[in-house]
Amino acid sequence: MTRGWASLAVVAGLVLALQIACRSGLLAHTVIIPPTEMAASLWSILRSGRFAPAIALTLGNVAIASVISIVAGFALGVGIHASRFLRRGVEPYLASYYAVPTFILYPVFIVLLGVGSAAIIAIAVVLAVVAMITATLAGIDGIPPVFGRTARALRLSPWQMALCVQLPAAGPALFTGARLAVAYAFIGVIASEFVLSGNGLGYEIAFAYNDFDNPTMYGLMLLVVLAVSAVNLALEWLDRRLTAHLR
Repeated sequence: MTRGWASLAVVAGLVLALQIACRSGLLAHTVIIPPTEMAASLWSILRSGRFAPAIALTLGNVAIASVISIVAGFALGVGIHASRFLRRGVEPYLASYYAVPTFILYPVFIVLLGVGSAAIIAIAVVLAVVAMITATLAGIDGIPPVFGRTARALRLSPWQMALCVQLPAAGPALFTGARLAVAYAFIGVIASEFVLSGNGLGYEIAFAYNDFDNPTMYGLMLLVVLAVSAVNLALEWLDRRLTAHLR
């Protein structure tokens, strides 16, 4: 059985187990609803268009935060790698970065950027960019030294070397960083919308929870899970194609 079919079988088994547990009364309906009801609620949400503005806002914020994190993370990673002094000073902090709860900074972003999408995107970028920086450093470290010597012989500028040599050669590692950055961007945006926004999927999930509206809450949660899974699968497919091409 291939990895894809094995993953699908595991997910199907977990969904079936949850369905049985909900229908048999092992899990109270006030706590969690069966997956079939979640799917029916999601279909109703999408068909009605009631949450279309919230969905568009959240996905737009995630897309902006992901692009900023990937581009800035690659640029910062290249810059840090080019300076031994800077790397020695920064690398220990990169290794322990995620031990610090990033969301403690949200009051600062509110003061600087106000309540709204700008602060939410900023928090998501702060959460996601380090994953891309770390992946860029790891990818460049794995580039054969002959590539660098060839670039210097051709007298490429630092940015020409970054875009024409380091970016293609470190592609697989960069794709791993991009996937992590997108995942962290989703986490940052959705979590921030719980406390910083009056709109968006995070806000709507929190509102449904406070309103004891389980069908809407779980329908929107299922939408987030499916969106993240779809993006991750697309990036994984691109990663496999890139790896095969490089081989």
